[in-house]
Amino acid sequence: MSALFPAPTVPAPAAGTAPGLRVIGLDLSLTSTGVALPDGTTYRIRTRQADGDARLGVIRDLITRDLGEDRPHLAVIEDLPRHAMGAGVTAMVHGVVRAALADEGIPYALVVPATLKAFACDNGRASKDDMAAAAYLAAGVKFPGDPGGDQCDAWWLRAAGHDWYGAPLFTLPAAQRARLAKVQWPPKEAVIR
Repeated sequence: MSALFPAPTVPAPAAGTAPGLRVIGLDLSLTSTGVALPDGTTYRIRTRQADGDARLGVIRDLITRDLGEDRPHLAVIEDLPRHAMGAGVTAMVHGVVRAALADEGIPYALVVPATLKAFACDNGRASKDDMAAAAYLAAGVKFPGDPGGDQCDAWWLRAAGHDWYGAPLFTLPAAQRARLAKVQWPPKEAVIR
């Protein structure tokens, strides 16, 4: 990703420059993947450990269905944890989802958890409860049945994509919006067509 999409050197464009932008947010996990569809609805893809590697196919197939039905211009994905024990397992999910995105020609950006938390809450160590409270304050949304915050994270990932490409879903302080400059975003012309 980094070789394909160099780090941006300019701030996000002004609001309103990406009308009709369709972004999907993905908080990938083998057990509970959070998805925020372009229309803002969220859901979780839950799998059982007993199903082994077949879970990868389930996640791939459901994401592929969403990509076909919702035709997003961009996917924003929570990046892999760098030193976490589950990084290898999560990497397998990233692989099948990134392959699905490539098959559909959909560019993606990877956002590390600390950057997402700083964008949402102005605190790179914000808790899941903080993230949910910030979403409620920003847009009045709640995530019932989301104990791990997977849908909430996906919702914030979608919001980050909209914000960066000039179609913010709500107002945030400039300092929080500026946190998105750490992300290696696809070029605007690859997203807004």
